[in-house]
Amino acid sequence: MAQLAGLPSDFKIYNKEFFGGMNEVLIQNTDVFNAASRGGLALVSQKALGHFEKESYMKKITGLVTHQDITSIAAVAALKFEQGEKVRVKVHRKIGPVAETLNAWKMIDEDPRVFSFLLGQQSGKDVVADMLDTGVSALVAALSGTATLVNDITGAATPSLSHIALLDSLALFGDAANEIVCWLMHSRSWFDLAAQAIDDQIPGISNTVITSYTVPGFSRPFVVTDAPALLVDGAYYVIGLTARGLQLLMSQEQQIESQMITGLEQLVVQIQGEYAFNIGVKGYTWDVSSGGENPTNGEIATTANWDEAESQDKARAGVLIKSTAA
Repeated sequence: MAQLAGLPSDFKIYNKEFFGGMNEVLIQNTDVFNAASRGGLALVSQKALGHFEKESYMKKITGLVTHQDITSIAAVAALKFEQGEKVRVKVHRKIGPVAETLNAWKMIDEDPRVFSFLLGQQSGKDVVADMLDTGVSALVAALSGTATLVNDITGAATPSLSHIALLDSLALFGDAANEIVCWLMHSRSWFDLAAQAIDDQIPGISNTVITSYTVPGFSRPFVVTDAPALLVDGAYYVIGLTARGLQLLMSQEQQIESQMITGLEQLVVQIQGEYAFNIGVKGYTWDVSSGGENPTNGEIATTANWDEAESQDKARAGVLIKSTAA
């Protein structure tokens, strides 16, 4: 039978010596939402019923203004408004369950209530990291489906991230380039960019890298996080995000329950939680037919499950750069 709960043997039991390192925490930059990304990564609390959050909108009328033939009185077909729909999909998550014997904590001279505190401390950061990682995978999947917004430099003479690649990617948004508010990238891409700036000896930039460990990004901040979706099969993805390019909504309150389990050799306390959040990508809609309800991480990262909801590229979540490491 599998071990049900943590036992005293799972701990290093010290007598008078200092007991350190009780809780290993996640080491990943998750402080990237809202103001840190200038609104590119939006995290809000908003309840939403059901599996999907649907929003209707009026599509842009194509060919609204055209040339008039003043030599003709032929009939002209009337144009009309058409309504579209944007869908943000809900995903469900669970925390634990995690079980520990009370005796395990007493043997290390700790109040068993510390168990709940430490678990909450770790799960709090893990929840945010999971939301970020899942949302970034949705961004990469959706933008990958719009070829005109992808700058693939993996086959270029300089396949790693450079300032030229950033500038070329901004150009994909044309006169709407100012709509891109931040750069979202893996740490490897950031270090490649810094090394390139030093190597090229760009006046004012290489000195800044060396003296203050910062790199200018054309007046846009860098959001650096090692989300798994930013490194796939040796390719690094960099996203130039527009405002609210990614929307993550805490759509169901987090609920945590604890239970004392009796009837075993030892008293056991068990903690379990659950919550849900909705994912939306600007300019795209979740394909309800192909993606379905409560999708897995793999389904969220599948391009075919994100459909274009806008006719103009400039109304989408941003631009995508595909590069390699230097």
